[in-house]
Amino acid sequence: MNYQTKDVSARLKATREYLDISAEIMAEKTKTPLAEYLALESGEKDFSLSFLNDCAHALGVELIELLTGAEPRLQKYSVVKRGKGLPIDRRAGFTYQHMAHLFKHKKAEPLYVLAPYSEADKDNPVTLSKHDGQELNFIISGKLKLVIGTAEEILEPGDLAYFDSSNPHGMVAYGGADCEFLAILV
Repeated sequence: MNYQTKDVSARLKATREYLDISAEIMAEKTKTPLAEYLALESGEKDFSLSFLNDCAHALGVELIELLTGAEPRLQKYSVVKRGKGLPIDRRAGFTYQHMAHLFKHKKAEPLYVLAPYSEADKDNPVTLSKHDGQELNFIISGKLKLVIGTAEEILEPGDLAYFDSSNPHGMVAYGGADCEFLAILV
């Protein structure tokens, strides 16, 4: 399963209109200026996963419904084998797979993430973002430089970071190798 930005934008707009929710209300609920919200909804501007998650919450639908147009149906349990998660385009170079895309009424969004090591990025400031909720990052392999506000941590396999994701945060692979980790957005 994969998705196209224009298709997701069209589903977002169609769902909002079907539910008779104004763009102004959606902009308010997603804490996005109206002009930016309209650009995101029309597909003129690329959106973040956290923006789509906020939209799904505001609309009362599953994030996966906006991404794929399919409604998750599993309610008892779901198993997603390695490499079979729903690919999500979120950040250039990074590989994201949603690992519970078939499960209905999720309370968290679990993502497998592969952060590529970049020699060019090692001395650059880490790009920060923020979104409502909390986030857990569990390192599987490699090392991850995690920046939260002005704090900087180097995480290694078996390490876990749990934080309030409304604080500016960002991460890059560190130490000369790619980093695999599980990110859970709550």
